[in-house]
Amino acid sequence: MNHIEAIGHQLAEVIKGYDADYIEAHLEQSQTSRITYRGRDLESIGKATASGGNVRAMVRGGWGFVSFNNLDELPAKVEMAVKQAQFVGNEESKLASVEPVVDIVPSEINRNPVNIPLAEKKKILDEYNDIIWHTPKLQTSIIGYGDSHRKLIFANSLGSYIEQERMDITLRLTAIAIDGSEVQQAGLSLGSSGDFSLIQGLHHQVEQMSHNAVELLSAPQVKGGEYTVVLDPVLAGVFTHEAFGHLSESDFVYENDRLREIMVLGKKFGSTELNIVDGAAVPGLRGSYKYDDEGVPATKTYLIREGKLVGRLHSRETAAKMGEKPTGNARAINYRYPPIVRMTNTYIEPGSVSFEDIIGDIKEGVYAKNWYGGTTSMEMFTFSAGEAYMIRNGKVAEAIRPVVLTGNVFATLKNIDTIGNDLEMNQGGGCGKGGQVPLPVSNGSPHIRIRHCLVGGG
Repeated sequence: MNHIEAIGHQLAEVIKGYDADYIEAHLEQSQTSRITYRGRDLESIGKATASGGNVRAMVRGGWGFVSFNNLDELPAKVEMAVKQAQFVGNEESKLASVEPVVDIVPSEINRNPVNIPLAEKKKILDEYNDIIWHTPKLQTSIIGYGDSHRKLIFANSLGSYIEQERMDITLRLTAIAIDGSEVQQAGLSLGSSGDFSLIQGLHHQVEQMSHNAVELLSAPQVKGGEYTVVLDPVLAGVFTHEAFGHLSESDFVYENDRLREIMVLGKKFGSTELNIVDGAAVPGLRGSYKYDDEGVPATKTYLIREGKLVGRLHSRETAAKMGEKPTGNARAINYRYPPIVRMTNTYIEPGSVSFEDIIGDIKEGVYAKNWYGGTTSMEMFTFSAGEAYMIRNGKVAEAIRPVVLTGNVFATLKNIDTIGNDLEMNQGGGCGKGGQVPLPVSNGSPHIRIRHCLVGGG
């Protein structure tokens, strides 16, 4: 038993002795490494370790929260969290019932990516940067690599005690091309739940990304208006996560009267072919785990099934308040924060239609791929595609400048009339909410076709 495990068992005993409706504790030991380039230059490189924890207590419906780096004097920290909760609480405490769990969950990855020498990682990134800078008309580039290994311990006053290991890797490359006043960019973003081999051997993709940035300088711009639009799995997955997934996080629903009126279970939001899922129980993805940060087992939750809204994402508290079952979606990026309702792996399930058949009857449309930005406000969204092409007479035709897609998420869901058979999961990037960013998630989709989509030039 190492030091943090010994402290974890000590803390599990300590929290049983206090007068509160509920107490939970988290301990975390982490290793991370980071490498960043800006242009030709290596901007930063290094490794770090950290350890700490938190205690969260509920009394009469009010929460107290204390985080700490010093692992000494644990009873005082528990007492402080309980006193804070006593100041706040004036209602009945509500938490959905969950069976206590005692479990140890090792990582499925044998090689800790943080232990791979920085020199080995730098050599790979140097090769990618050389490819970028051998491309004419490129003005600058940005490369960011990060990895982590976390040992997590959870205990609560109900008797749960869970040890988990989680690993994560991210890589983001951006190439920016300039010709006079024209500026265009292309990006490549990927990640994994600890498999370092997935960021190796990307030389061809990096070369293609760099050429795409340059080719966009001379690409024509689409005429704004309504088109039939086909989204690739990356952009469709981002749409699913950003435009719809956040509306399915039940803390957001519970606190917003207007959204509660819209997000009524059983309401029809799309065709019978449309199924949208979120679930950490889907194995091997960046948002996957066995237990969330409240010790609730991971699930696979249908949000939309056969076009109808059938579920949403919950913590134990939101599940109790809304009279629904917990889904294992309470997550925190680290011990400095309390868990809140977050997505995990969010995706549209595949249909049965090939890409060729999806575009086959489109006389004039737009094929939008990849992404590099977007905003959402309630049900309204605006997304920028990373690449775009015209579709003419059932074929992908000339490249055009990246397009901006704008609309109402619920109208757009109803306008999805064809779903492809080629589900892909995007593991790049991270999700932000409540100041907690970047949280490891994944999102995905097959190709989808949307009728009457508003398209503007990027």
